[in-house]
Amino acid sequence: MAGPTGNGELSANALPTRAPAGAARGLARWLPILDWGARYDRATLSADLLAALIVTLMLIPQSLAYAQLANLPPHIGLYASIAPLVVYAVFGSSHALAVGPVAVVSLMTAAAISGLGIVDEAARLQAALTLAALSGVMLLLMGVLRLGFLASFLSHPVISGFLTASSLLITLSQLKHLLGIRADGDTLPELLPPLIAGLPHVHWPTAALGAGVLAFLYWTRSRLKPLLLRLGMEPQMAGMCAKAGPVLAVIGSTALMWALKLDEAGVRKVGDIPAGLPPLTLPSLAPDLLLQCLLPAFLISLIGFVESVSVAQNFAARRRLRIDPNQELVGLGVANLAASATGGYPVTGGLSRSVVSFDAGAATPAAGAFTAVGIALASLTLTPALHYLPQATLAATIVVAILTLVDVDTLRTTWRCSRSDFAAALTTLAVTLLFGVEHGVSAGVALTLLSHLWRASRPHMAVVGRVPGSEHFRNVDRHAVETHPSLIGLRVDEGLNFMNARQVEDRILALVAEQPAARHVVLLCSAVNDIDASALEMLEHLAHRLAHMGVLLHLSEVKGPVMDRLERSALLKHLGGQVFLSHHAAVRALTAADGPPPP
Repeated sequence: MAGPTGNGELSANALPTRAPAGAARGLARWLPILDWGARYDRATLSADLLAALIVTLMLIPQSLAYAQLANLPPHIGLYASIAPLVVYAVFGSSHALAVGPVAVVSLMTAAAISGLGIVDEAARLQAALTLAALSGVMLLLMGVLRLGFLASFLSHPVISGFLTASSLLITLSQLKHLLGIRADGDTLPELLPPLIAGLPHVHWPTAALGAGVLAFLYWTRSRLKPLLLRLGMEPQMAGMCAKAGPVLAVIGSTALMWALKLDEAGVRKVGDIPAGLPPLTLPSLAPDLLLQCLLPAFLISLIGFVESVSVAQNFAARRRLRIDPNQELVGLGVANLAASATGGYPVTGGLSRSVVSFDAGAATPAAGAFTAVGIALASLTLTPALHYLPQATLAATIVVAILTLVDVDTLRTTWRCSRSDFAAALTTLAVTLLFGVEHGVSAGVALTLLSHLWRASRPHMAVVGRVPGSEHFRNVDRHAVETHPSLIGLRVDEGLNFMNARQVEDRILALVAEQPAARHVVLLCSAVNDIDASALEMLEHLAHRLAHMGVLLHLSEVKGPVMDRLERSALLKHLGGQVFLSHHAAVRALTAADGPPPP
């Protein structure tokens, strides 16, 4: 059996899809490990071990940094990178997704805990456990109930606006560590004043160290790989070395801190990090805390799932595999429950580490479990060496990683293509910056839904005519078409329902008033996918009104599901007109007695 190729792609016969038989099929649906685990071999093991080694080196500084972003002790990030990875390997359906702490979820965790007004560290840790537990329960329930479609309520413009605003807030929140000043807050109005006030008090040794680490990380990200390629290194190895920049930054800045005794000059260090494996923990069951954490936990779950499943689907498509979004809900839910039970905080699939895992050739979710083993060994043996790790280094790691999420292109595109989507993205961005992540996401979703309801209540309607020499009908305002004075053809490009029924009725009556010679109105239903009771009642009432005016109402190109509704209602008995298979047939039959249209 072949393993991954050098560029991270699976060869055609690597882990071939083979459906399990009998009762095992149902169990494998909930435990994907039973599927890929039955076909695991030595070549796949080697690929997963190599990917795990590379991701482990990347994840150690990231985990410490993201815990700092969540306003939690750095070792909590390591705890959140062990058990969740193991259980996701059992329940997750993605072969390349790397689960653990991520920047956006860390920011949302910090904002949620800050909103509770908790200052004591032990209480903050308990709140983080509770957020992880609630997120896990919500994700698990949504997966069991097959509610993955709920992620559709977060449109891409809303997600883009949220991620851009979050990236800016995260960057601002880390400036205090890069400049050695005090500035706390979760929103732009809270962060800017203390940052501006602290500028005259910048701690220059900290700022110099932070600037140096930032410059080094940017250089490794953009310049190191081309340099290594020019020196003759293989592309894959050059890419791995470039992604190891944070590890080199941690080692170099820690050594510099120790050698120059920068802590004695006021540069803040991480300090003592407890060595050992994660403890067994329980979330708080206090009703007040659970109630306060419900909304933040739901938003963390939703944002985390959307980010995770989008990454997983991208990599699955590149390997011609598939993932099950509902099973991803289960996998992420169990992973968050594991984080809550082992001293962690909410986790999800991360883009940067998943890219590294994919490029390194991870073939199965087992790579994540091996990564967890590497993190556990680091927690046992390497934490004393991180005593002199500068906080500015962790802040620089966060800033360099997060600024890639700033998405200005989506704002430009939506401005050109859809003003309503642009409004949703801009609103999400502005509200997130001004009032926080929870309010930003809620405002974006609300505006998107309102915009959709507005469009549904104001459907596009077009009077259509025949394209000369054909059986096709197009909008009279856009094309040179033929019409007949005795017939009005109207196409409605939306389902008919209680929101737009009145609009359709008013438009038809207005057209009849404008065209006194009209004797037939044909409602072209090619774009009508659904019809409700209010719309059926409207059409019946409209048919009666038109009949009193000497005009018959007809329907054409009615789709099967809509026709089923019509047959179960009384409309066809009172329609007066006919239902035609095609609009061309309707026009030909209804205008035959009147002769051709005037020139």
